[in-house]
Amino acid sequence: MHRVVQFTGPRQVEVAQHESAALPTGHLRVRTRYSGISAGTELTAYRGTNPYLTRTWDPEARLFRDGAAGMEYPVAGWGYSEVGEVTEVSPELVGTPGMPVVGDLVWGIWGHRGEGVVPAERMVGHTLPAGLEPLAGAFARVGAIAYNAILSAELNLGEDVAVFGQGVIGLIATRLAQLSGGRVTAVDAIDGRLETAKRYGAHSTLNARTDAVAERIREATGGAGADVAIEISGVHPALHEAIRSVAVGGRVVASGFYQGDGDGLRLGDEFHHNRVQLVCSQIGGVPAALQGRWTVDRLQQTFLRLVAEGQVDVESLVSHVVPVDDAADAYVLLDERPADALQVVLEF
Repeated sequence: MHRVVQFTGPRQVEVAQHESAALPTGHLRVRTRYSGISAGTELTAYRGTNPYLTRTWDPEARLFRDGAAGMEYPVAGWGYSEVGEVTEVSPELVGTPGMPVVGDLVWGIWGHRGEGVVPAERMVGHTLPAGLEPLAGAFARVGAIAYNAILSAELNLGEDVAVFGQGVIGLIATRLAQLSGGRVTAVDAIDGRLETAKRYGAHSTLNARTDAVAERIREATGGAGADVAIEISGVHPALHEAIRSVAVGGRVVASGFYQGDGDGLRLGDEFHHNRVQLVCSQIGGVPAALQGRWTVDRLQQTFLRLVAEGQVDVESLVSHVVPVDDAADAYVLLDERPADALQVVLEF
């Protein structure tokens, strides 16, 4: 038996006991130590706003279809930021080069569950780098999301970049943008996060509630605007302000998971008149121009290497480590008091 976190309805969480399945051919069994909660994607299922709850994704047409839900409650084992210990390896895999062995600490995606039964090909190269704390492994996916946004931004040395949203992924994006040579303006509505952004490399900060963000960014850039803006909060008005903040022909990378209709987004305004480039960054793939060299796995592995080398600090982003049995409290915290938390991690 092992514990699994599941949503039984909007804002309803339970921790259920599931039977352990026999290990299929070609798989590993991993006992979970930590599982990070995504304050973006996961909360859409927790709140009931995820499009899969009302429509069906057609992977061949790459369209959402009305008329049926692609996902129903209970939604079990969401989560994409896990780290744990290998406890069993399918016998035919033993000795395979690069394959984790029993006792190895590995990172990957198997959801908020006490153990994962994971296809072996997904775990090659996923052994935790030597010397890295296990908790850091829970940042492989969120770090890759931020890294993907940086690649999509096509940021050049010395350029001005605004990062909208300074939650966990936004703070990592701020640090990666600085490492890439950008002069970063961090934007958020929570002052505490803006203070953290300064430690993560922001040259300046702006409060989205009290500052005229686009105007201040243009003033700081001699009237031109930022070369690039990365919007990672998933809020339509923030996306609109990011568009307002960039130069003529500037690029806006939309990395948030936007919900519902686009209230607050006016594409007939600055987007139209300044010929703004608007591109999507989504962790299902890397920018098209880089597909010959980069993969999502490379994003994750490279990010963890940067953490292991001390170039990115992730452990200070962990605000709460919550026993899995108290998972419901963790979601209430993220949903109702986001200013009080950054990365919330479930401990198994």
